[in-house]
Amino acid sequence: MSKRYHVRWAAAARVDLQRILSFIAADSPGNALNILKKIRRKTTALYTMPDRGRIVPELKDQGIHLYREIMVNPWRILYRITDTTVFVVSVIDSRRNVEDILLDRLVT
Repeated sequence: MSKRYHVRWAAAARVDLQRILSFIAADSPGNALNILKKIRRKTTALYTMPDRGRIVPELKDQGIHLYREIMVNPWRILYRITDTTVFVVSVIDSRRNVEDILLDRLVT
């Protein structure tokens, strides 16, 4: 039987998601709801096999291998894994300068 993890959202990741959904809902509440469902489904699935996400390339280039990501295009959902928990730490629009955002949030 495979190990099961708890999936937890950091406050910053919840704020990221709220901002994304609010922006989309201004034009299309239905689309915002669909995106929320996709993101929740993808992150909830991390309770098994959280290693399925790739190591964040921009951080890997800096020697940081602690964070992984999964995609719900165009958003990158970043998380880290502990013994029993997957912490979702950020939801970032991949069309923005992701490297600067990540280094500012996760390294400093």
